[in-house]
Amino acid sequence: MSEAGGCRGCGSSVPQRAPWSLVAATAAFCLVSATSVWTAGAAPMSREERQKLGNQVLEMFDHAYGNYMEHAYPADELMPLTCRGRVRGQEPSRGDVDDALGKFSLTLIDSLDTLVVLNKTKEFEDAVRKVLRDVNLDNDVVVSVFETNIRVLGGLLGGHSLAIMLKEKGEYMQWYNDELLQMAKQLGYKLLPAFNTTSGLPYPRINLKFGIRKPEARTGTETDTCTACAGTLILEFAALSRFTGATIFEEYARKALDFLWEKRQRSSNLVGVTINIHTGDWVRKDSGVGAGIDSYYEYLLKAYVLLGDDSFLERFNTHYDAIMRYISQPPLLLDVHIHKPMLNARTWMDALLAFFPGLQVLKGDIRPAIETHEMLYQVIKKHNFLPEAFTTDFRVHWAQHPLRPEFAESTYFLYKATGDPYYLEVGKTLIENLNKYARVPCGFAAMKDVRTGSHEDRMDSFFLAEMFKYLYLLFADKEDIIFDIEDYIFTTEAHLLPLWLSTTNQSISKKNTTSEYTELDDSNFDWTCPNTQILFPNDPLYAQSIREPLKNVVDKSCPRGIIRVREESFRSGAKPPLRARDFMATNPEHLEILKKMGAASSIDAEDGLRFMQEMIELSSQQQKEQQLPPRAVQIVSHPFFGRVVLTAGPAQFGLDLSKHKETRGFVASSKPYNGCSELTNPEAVMGKIALIQRGQCMFAEKARNIQNAGAIGGIVIDDNEGSSSDTAPLFQMAGDGKDTDDIKIPMLFLFSKEGSIILDAIREYEEVEVLLSDKAKDRDPEMENEEQPSSENDSQSAEQITSSSQEVDLVDQESPEESSLNSQPESLSPADMDNAASVSPSEQISNPMENHETTSLDGECTDLDNQLQEQSETEEDSNPNVSWGKKVQPIDSILADWNEDIEAFEMMEKDEL
Repeated sequence: MSEAGGCRGCGSSVPQRAPWSLVAATAAFCLVSATSVWTAGAAPMSREERQKLGNQVLEMFDHAYGNYMEHAYPADELMPLTCRGRVRGQEPSRGDVDDALGKFSLTLIDSLDTLVVLNKTKEFEDAVRKVLRDVNLDNDVVVSVFETNIRVLGGLLGGHSLAIMLKEKGEYMQWYNDELLQMAKQLGYKLLPAFNTTSGLPYPRINLKFGIRKPEARTGTETDTCTACAGTLILEFAALSRFTGATIFEEYARKALDFLWEKRQRSSNLVGVTINIHTGDWVRKDSGVGAGIDSYYEYLLKAYVLLGDDSFLERFNTHYDAIMRYISQPPLLLDVHIHKPMLNARTWMDALLAFFPGLQVLKGDIRPAIETHEMLYQVIKKHNFLPEAFTTDFRVHWAQHPLRPEFAESTYFLYKATGDPYYLEVGKTLIENLNKYARVPCGFAAMKDVRTGSHEDRMDSFFLAEMFKYLYLLFADKEDIIFDIEDYIFTTEAHLLPLWLSTTNQSISKKNTTSEYTELDDSNFDWTCPNTQILFPNDPLYAQSIREPLKNVVDKSCPRGIIRVREESFRSGAKPPLRARDFMATNPEHLEILKKMGAASSIDAEDGLRFMQEMIELSSQQQKEQQLPPRAVQIVSHPFFGRVVLTAGPAQFGLDLSKHKETRGFVASSKPYNGCSELTNPEAVMGKIALIQRGQCMFAEKARNIQNAGAIGGIVIDDNEGSSSDTAPLFQMAGDGKDTDDIKIPMLFLFSKEGSIILDAIREYEEVEVLLSDKAKDRDPEMENEEQPSSENDSQSAEQITSSSQEVDLVDQESPEESSLNSQPESLSPADMDNAASVSPSEQISNPMENHETTSLDGECTDLDNQLQEQSETEEDSNPNVSWGKKVQPIDSILADWNEDIEAFEMMEKDEL
């Protein structure tokens, strides 16, 4: 490599027309060759501790994989709270997220190459036999083309890649004869009909048995797809072509990429989130590096590495330049409009952008990778996990966390690039948080709300495919892995494809279509490996010096670039633009500024769009601040030990758990169960937390009756059988219209599904202790020590407890952009005397998942450059209670000129594909 590729020490250039196998291998080598460089910002971790953490990862994988195989297989995924498999059609629909499930044992296929990376070769051989024996790819089910490609096709190809490697070593898989590859080829042909469009962009969904458009297919009418959905095919499809010699797969994937490149916005070189597959028109014109676009950029660079086609590198570099020019506002990555890239499209970020620092490492741009990664780590340290979305001032926007692996991925690549032991400590934190907050008796449960610590009954296949792979590799030495990981490239699902494919079956014409669309200055592109002498110039504290200014960015300051400010305007003495938070309808100057917006100049137009966006978000935020956040009911007795946390609705009366210490006690059912009269069993609830059924009287009346009986708290369980916090909006119990100051005990509300878990536990164990709090607490160490060393007993016990619970899952998925809006506020009939302050329909539109966190940050929020100091000083004078509807007629006429942009903002606020 060093002779032909000129990459000794990653400091020399790679010849521009070097053999592509060498270029691909060189790029992979450059990714990890900097590991000898250690930035001394953190104490080195001993080999013994790294081995201990690596063994801990192995045990965690065994816990997740073992429970899937015991309780779920051959179902697609494990439901870890109810200890059973998720079979599509047998569980309530979760919307688009279920399109990943095809009744093809998804988790097993997705885990194949993870087994080999973790040195579980015997288990891998057994898993391959199960796949060949049990998996059927001809099911009458509509699946996502994108998810099926990255998870199933990628899983089969990754498994095949490592199967032939093991066979060559001579110990395992000697019987193997490309059976996984034949399955992959079969699946590839089943996906090809999706590309039957004039543009070459694939339909987003396809029926595995009937294809597209047939009456039996129940699909083929879609018009839109996301950019990542159409642009994340080239690695798997090209690998399938190179493995089999069938060029059609690579040809179709290249055509889709060519079309996306042609349709980029020419002035900004950015692409939108959603595109019409027939016309090529952009449906959603906001652009970022997160959900909906993320892996499109990833696959452009990795296609260059794997296939050696320089047009992919040129396209990536063109996009990357635009990303760093417009979207990157260190340490943030904020979406912008493709036609007006200086205008931010939103003031929040989604969790999927956590992959981007890892991609920047592969690119060789280390500094911004360190900055963004550190910002994300600070968010994780605040919430234990990365929320699905968070605002630019680091408040929770969407509170769930489905155990995503992207941050672990970037952590691994940053450690490989820097050798800094700081990133080992980051990985250690991830391991501790997973075990502390997500581990349950039957696996690992996704977080329904990172603020309360409540769980969701899902364990996605990507958790086993990616999380454990990256964490194990982070702590492993080269000799700990039975093959050379440097010979492979990771797909977006962390499946492994061998780099030698770059020289195999090269029958695809490599016409450089890039130059057809734009003139590129070749000198602008990197054809060299990152030079560690430049990345870390004689300074072992280089990475630490980048991280240090960001240590308190989440809690004490606003990061640079939260609001993009026209620097040239400030330098020329112009006033800063009008902010929505400062606007007053009675201020003539403000009204005059509004009149100019959108008419006087392009700068004023940008100010107008920004103002409208802020006004919409401010209005939405004010509505949410009227809602109380969810609470948590945590089961702390055996065999749960605090590992099961249920989402509970708060009460607008009684003890405020956010201001007082949590309430802990054993539970007891009240008699009468509805709690609407004096209790006949006061001795049973004395000093305990009373369970009451909803209905027949006011919530406050129930609270008074159990309080008079001596209860220390109350849990109201919904009488609507099958209701669940996963699908219903947050429910708040209101008072009775009278003075409720006499109610001193905490009251929480559980939907039927969550309440059934407690009731089943009582039937099984009689004595059940719970903790009522605003957020799940750490587990009791003494109780943990009493736990059986084997998790089998816990799994069996939990299975018995929850087997009768009806499961309704949260509408959520791999990409936040695909969130369903089907859940509606619960309607109360006049006969229902339980009055509730439920979530408003307008809030559901803006955020169907959960309420925003409204707690203010510690300290005053100021811009690092002090350019916005004047604005922050006037914040106290703003009047947030002014409603838009009360503004005078001139404003209405201005709004009429902004209809198109308002609709765009509302679409982004709904955030659906």
